[in-house]
Amino acid sequence: MRFDGKVAVVTGASRGIGLGIAERLVAEGAKVVVTARKPEALAEAAEGLGENAAWVAGHADDESHQAETIATALEKFGRLDLLVNNTGINPVYGRMIDVDLGAAEKIMRVNVISAVAWAQKAYHAALKDSGGAIVNISSIGGTKPAPNLGMYGTSKAALIHVTKELALELAPDIRVNAVAPAVVKTRFAGALYEGREDEVAATYPAKRLGVPEDIASVVAFLLSDDAAWVTGQTIVIDGGLSLTGGV
Repeated sequence: MRFDGKVAVVTGASRGIGLGIAERLVAEGAKVVVTARKPEALAEAAEGLGENAAWVAGHADDESHQAETIATALEKFGRLDLLVNNTGINPVYGRMIDVDLGAAEKIMRVNVISAVAWAQKAYHAALKDSGGAIVNISSIGGTKPAPNLGMYGTSKAALIHVTKELALELAPDIRVNAVAPAVVKTRFAGALYEGREDEVAATYPAKRLGVPEDIASVVAFLLSDDAAWVTGQTIVIDGGLSLTGGV
């Protein structure tokens, strides 16, 4: 029960990695406010989390949605201690030299700028007075170039740098870290493995793809007091893929 009495906001949490993180936090005693775009899926996810969960539907890069979510945490649960920036998009696939610039701007706004905005709102509403922890969900694609995923990887590399900057600015009372997963079996990553999972998994030393629980366990560690001397770091969670030079 590492999070007994703690309150968290987890963005992009109607399914996949975000929901897995919310489930882990609730299992360890936290109260959570989860967000996503689609209210029906989000309401179902929150119902599964039980009485210690609330939900607010909206677009992650909408400042009014951000403010409403933070306010909901404070009004319903009385405090805010933890923030997980999980929302991410990747609407394009192909060479960066040919990318639609409108799509590129959208990727950077949702994957990077909105993470800064969420951190700002959480900080000014609660964390600056009570302390806490933030975890940003980056990607192994942010650690080295990945064919046809250039803008997504660029946004995730920027998020790693945002993590370091915020960690430096907010120390010692607020810790900021990131995780960088490889392919995790979610709908978001489906195009990278569906129909050929065994073939893709064979390239990993662990011989399997990740599942949301693999990411949630590390995020929970970083948010907890077990990581009290860890800030500004990005933990790669990839089943050993980076050892082979893959991404």
